[in-house]
Amino acid sequence: MFSVIIPDHPCLTDIVAVETQPNGQTTKFAFNFPLPPKLTELVVFFLPGTVLPPDTAAAIYIQFPDPNNNAPQFKFIGALANERPSAILKVQAPQIPGLQNGNAMAGAAPMVTLGISLEPVQAVAPQVAALEAEQAGGGAGQSLELVRHNRQQKEITTKVLAQRIIGNAFNFLASFASEDPSNRGQETVPLKTFRDWWTKFERKVEMDPTFLEREDPSASG
Repeated sequence: MFSVIIPDHPCLTDIVAVETQPNGQTTKFAFNFPLPPKLTELVVFFLPGTVLPPDTAAAIYIQFPDPNNNAPQFKFIGALANERPSAILKVQAPQIPGLQNGNAMAGAAPMVTLGISLEPVQAVAPQVAALEAEQAGGGAGQSLELVRHNRQQKEITTKVLAQRIIGNAFNFLASFASEDPSNRGQETVPLKTFRDWWTKFERKVEMDPTFLEREDPSASG
């Protein structure tokens, strides 16, 4: 359902189901990865074909190792929804002694847990609003709004729209993928490339808000 991009490393796809409801629907997931020496942001996105149930958001939490060996806590860092299937999320990793001089992804580094929880939009929206206010105070201007209320209603379905956004991103990023020399068979995409796509995509939406209604999903945008 989800994937994660850590700067300069292969996409994470080894998601773990953490909690499943009696009806068989999994509502909590987790990614575990070694803490890189420098981690200030990451990307979380829906895999093609992923559609959340109505009025549901994917709340994203991160748990860093505690440098003082206290019990680590999960911190809310953002959310995805059918209207917002990808996001670049800011994080503040703790300073771990000795970590800055090593290659954490290849060695025995402290582990980070990224949790994704499917929750009602009404429960996630206040957390998003609080995070936006916090980031606005710190100068981070990217909107985390789950639903853009001022957009004209579209006849296109949410599922098709989400697929076209992800298809647009995938086709753009795929052309910049390169083989990871330390992990044969795996390809990496620089985070800067995702930023370039994001900037280009947002500019195109501003210039022509309806282009996704006409776009062929195989087009790179």
